[in-house]
Amino acid sequence: MPSPFPGMDPYLESPAFWSDFHAGFLVCLRNAIFDRLPPGYEARIDERLSLAGPSGDSPKRVEPDVAVLRDPDRPVPGEGPAVAVAPPELTLVPVAVPLRVGRRRQRLIKILKRPDRTLVTVIELLSPSNKAGDDRGAYLLNRQAILAQPVHLLELDLLRKGRRLPAAAPLPKGDYYAMLSRAGRRPICEVFAWPIRWPLPRLPVPLLAPDPDVVLDLQAAFTTAFEQGRYESALPYDDPPPAPPSEADRGWFDERRAAARRA
Repeated sequence: MPSPFPGMDPYLESPAFWSDFHAGFLVCLRNAIFDRLPPGYEARIDERLSLAGPSGDSPKRVEPDVAVLRDPDRPVPGEGPAVAVAPPELTLVPVAVPLRVGRRRQRLIKILKRPDRTLVTVIELLSPSNKAGDDRGAYLLNRQAILAQPVHLLELDLLRKGRRLPAAAPLPKGDYYAMLSRAGRRPICEVFAWPIRWPLPRLPVPLLAPDPDVVLDLQAAFTTAFEQGRYESALPYDDPPPAPPSEADRGWFDERRAAARRA
């Protein structure tokens, strides 16, 4: 059964479902791309590891502080009579600091060119932590590293919560975004924006010249992922959504929720 929403289902932003949806949707996107790639290309799901603290903190340099205390009952050299004294005893007081004990896997799609598997295009599906949480700084650093290479980058933001990706100019109005940075056109970036009431769009995915772009049908891939994940019977449409709709969309949003409850 399809989602009651025509495009992205906003209830999938819930932490209880996002990780599972992210993994399943990437597989559907990879398969959809593979079906359209010309000979000599391949699309693969890859992952990078980022270290995180036990509470999900972002990777950062941790320098423990050590307090050095003097025994107050021992004289300090230079005070009182000039006598030979032993070095003062030191008491080291440990300070508790978190260790980098967690590993968070960040999955993405890479399009490669055979025979040497040259990296051509990276497709990122943003997660909540990339936008407003502990992984945002690490994600932006990795983003800059990709943009510094002759590699195309397509970023999909299907989350209404959190900060948008930085750009040198204001983004167009929308609930969801896709940003395409072509290797040969930087710093120009193609921005696609659409409202919650619209289906997910078809997007261009660039390859190496002279090969033309392939078209990625986001809505078709989403529908497959949604039905395979059986989310229609699991999502809590009786509850408020993770991100509230705008005033203009509230009535329409409630109609969609009611339709889901009647189904």
